[in-house]
Amino acid sequence: MEIAHLFNLAFIFFFVLLFFKITAKNLANPKKLPPSPRALPIIGHLHLLKRPAHRALHELSTKYGDILFLRYGSRKVLLVSSLKTAKKCFTTHDVVFANRPQTLAGKHLNYNCTTMGVSSYGAHWRNLRRLTKQELFHAERLSGIRAEEVRLLLKQLLGDCYMNGTSKVVEMTATLTELAFNIIMRMIAGKRYYGKEANREEAIQFQSITRETEELRGSSNVNDYLALLRWVDYGGVEQRMKALMKEFDRFLQDLVEEHSRARNVSSATNQQRFPTLIGLMLSLKEKEPEIYTNQTIKGVALTTLTAGTQTSVATMEWAMSLLLNSPEALQKAYAEIDSVVGQNRLLDETDLPKLGYLQNIITETLRLFPPVPLLLPHLSSADCTVGGFFVPQGTMLLVNTWSMNRDPKQWPEPEKFMPERFERGGVERFKLLPFGEGRRRCPGSDLAERVVGLTLGALIQCYEWERVSKEKINMLEGTGLTMPRAHPLEAVCRPRKGMINILSTL
Repeated sequence: MEIAHLFNLAFIFFFVLLFFKITAKNLANPKKLPPSPRALPIIGHLHLLKRPAHRALHELSTKYGDILFLRYGSRKVLLVSSLKTAKKCFTTHDVVFANRPQTLAGKHLNYNCTTMGVSSYGAHWRNLRRLTKQELFHAERLSGIRAEEVRLLLKQLLGDCYMNGTSKVVEMTATLTELAFNIIMRMIAGKRYYGKEANREEAIQFQSITRETEELRGSSNVNDYLALLRWVDYGGVEQRMKALMKEFDRFLQDLVEEHSRARNVSSATNQQRFPTLIGLMLSLKEKEPEIYTNQTIKGVALTTLTAGTQTSVATMEWAMSLLLNSPEALQKAYAEIDSVVGQNRLLDETDLPKLGYLQNIITETLRLFPPVPLLLPHLSSADCTVGGFFVPQGTMLLVNTWSMNRDPKQWPEPEKFMPERFERGGVERFKLLPFGEGRRRCPGSDLAERVVGLTLGALIQCYEWERVSKEKINMLEGTGLTMPRAHPLEAVCRPRKGMINILSTL
């Protein structure tokens, strides 16, 4: 009994001491933190983090305000759902928020946090940023690849329509995914993964890897925030990541070795019509081998593959879904393209700046279905003040673009698809941050916009599109970093009469 009594006293003394320590700390540091919902012991606000995370966090912002202070286990989190505040974070405090938090996905799926998307702000990141922006993702450098792949897609659709009568039900999700993979893989390694002379087995393997990678990435992995869960590897997440990355690394290593062998062969048959990302980096490696290691080359290829395919596919899927549910907007797009481009030639990238309504469709799609609804998390490297609130060093910044884009104070009828809202030009576009902002803005945004614009424009110019049934397309969102559709998209496709002659020459 005496031992039990002493244990109880010690237990009470410990909590009293802890209480006074916390109180003294708060009194000594009276700085005003942002509002915060009631937290639970140990887990903080993790119990409020439900899928999809952007919707759950939107509900919190609606209830408590546009700037919130949360705790994910032991990690401090600043949630921002205000355009004005987000822009402040990416301008005034851009350097402070230029880092990324360390996560299991960064460690195991991104070469120990050394790829451009998740690496810390510093010399390594600046070198990768310069390389990708100026050399690898230069939007005009590989325009020929994009044009060829879109033409092959148009030709494939025409053949399918003729083989199956005058129209065909197209599996849009699979079709757009194959297009995006072919474009990115030709950019990276000069290889097509779908169509004639493509390695179907490799394509299936790659799709499986990227699909699982998409599921494991993001900022809602609870193992990142609770040490106990990491110790026991709750859900086998860490083990899955290691196994997945082993496959991905082998896949990327094969591409690098294949390029290295080809560079040592002087035969003309091994010359690429277009420079490849791996080829360019192997050339740089010869000059600076200590900087452009095999891991660096694979890391850039990995980032391009995962980010360059999923975001473009998701945007094109959502845009087609919205147009199928809004026939009047689709008719306006037909009319604009016929007026600007005509039906005597195929639309090309030089036409895109002249197609204002098509651009408005894409921008409105990015508003309603941003490619990354919760921007990749940032990490504060110093104390700062945001919106009049104190934000301590080591706080993870989450910007909910999905919530910002549905703010009724910024957008009349925010849930409605209205491309016309952007007819005033660039004014309204400044309210959107689909690719982030500041130093960590996506360097491939120009490339993505060209792929989406050219593909959508060509599909609309050449084919008539309708829903499979009279019911509207289900717009339910799936889970994943890039917010894909919950269900694959299908649509009825038939060649436009005025374009059959042009299509038959492809």
